[in-house]
Amino acid sequence: MSFSGHIPRKRFGQHWLKDQLVLERILSSADLKNQDRVLEVGPGRGALTEKLLASVVSAVHAIELDRDLVNGLRNRFGDESRFSLTEGDVLSTSLNLPDGKPANKVVANIPYNITSPLLSRLVGSLDKPAETTYKILVLLVQKELADRITASPGETNFSALSVRLQLMARCMRVCSVSPRSFKPAPKVNSAVIVLEPLSPEKRLDIALARKVDVLLKAGFRARRKMLRNTLVGLMNFDDLNNLAKSVGIGLCQRPQEISPGSWVELAKGFDRITT
Repeated sequence: MSFSGHIPRKRFGQHWLKDQLVLERILSSADLKNQDRVLEVGPGRGALTEKLLASVVSAVHAIELDRDLVNGLRNRFGDESRFSLTEGDVLSTSLNLPDGKPANKVVANIPYNITSPLLSRLVGSLDKPAETTYKILVLLVQKELADRITASPGETNFSALSVRLQLMARCMRVCSVSPRSFKPAPKVNSAVIVLEPLSPEKRLDIALARKVDVLLKAGFRARRKMLRNTLVGLMNFDDLNNLAKSVGIGLCQRPQEISPGSWVELAKGFDRITT
């Protein structure tokens, strides 16, 4: 089967990236080497797959949910020994290559309707590492999400998600992508981001990570309010005031003004006070 008769399915969030410049930016951001094994999520009709296979990587493993696209991809790339394909839901199927071992890099135009759970699977959560620690993830995501993930403290888009992701990975923005770069064009703008997950030994230990999560949920529940109003429910005011001073922040600050490192220091103090 060719792709000529396939109509993009809205329920799968299918938008084919056609902009060659953006495809090249994605490839260059992945810094591909001959020993790399690449996982591609949602290859669609294979525009990015083709470029990955034209690089020096040792293997490209794609996971595609749409059965019609699976058939087309097998026809297109089936003769390439470095290419493998799994038909299935990336949120539940094995992410490993056919030899049972994982990829070391992820390159993907993520379907926007599964972005949050997919990020959780690929990067993990604060208190639960992902099953595989990838060296790098190059992801095409909705611009609004990219803005939040890569925001700096004090910026409007800085959020609890910003803190969590930046405590798990080095987060960088590559470029913006307009709807015209896709066919059919989505109704939202997009962006390419790079995530470099921290090694397990550099991540927060589970107990501390959970304390950070408690503070983030309390602090960002009312992001426009000062910390003195949102965190005081977790400890008495004097303890909170002394803790804030020791960390070098003020209780008149709002949660989006506090850096990821300061949230960690607050969590350490919170742990001492409450145990």
